[in-house]
Amino acid sequence: MSWQSFHSRGEALRHVIATADRRRDGRLPLDVPGVAEHFRDELELLGALSLRWHTRLSGQIERELLREPDDLEGAVVRAWCATAEEMPGVLAILDAHRVGPPDEATAQALATAHAKERAMLAMTAGRASGTDRAAARAGARIEQRARAAYGSGVGWHDGTAERGEPGARRGQPTRLIDRIRAALAA
Repeated sequence: MSWQSFHSRGEALRHVIATADRRRDGRLPLDVPGVAEHFRDELELLGALSLRWHTRLSGQIERELLREPDDLEGAVVRAWCATAEEMPGVLAILDAHRVGPPDEATAQALATAHAKERAMLAMTAGRASGTDRAAARAGARIEQRARAAYGSGVGWHDGTAERGEPGARRGQPTRLIDRIRAALAA
């Protein structure tokens, strides 16, 4: 692939993501200019979107862990929510195609990618040490927590406790620096 082809493919993918984020309908925007020229089929486009989601999620997790290294699972939840907020159309497409894949190859590819993502969530949150099925199950619980926080809009973006978080009341600071500030203010 030449530099020009690589650049053109990246530009087409950026347009696909922007269109998906505007539409948020879960459908692949195959009508975007450049898609037919740079992606062989829907599965290749889904793969590129999945990789872009995973890359953004990994970067968000790293930033959250640097910001709040004492709350591993909370950092992963906040990172997932931030990624969902930045890429809502991509998330809708990936979710829709996991639930109703057009063919078995797509179903298998997305299931494998999702299991690996969930294992990564669990490992990063300190809930697993490998990429086995137990890690994927632990990651699924973390993803479920993130989806609930994202759906409620409460608790993930402002450092306050989510409903049901052990040892914390809703609206109470969960980050160490916020707890110190609250203690000094009291």
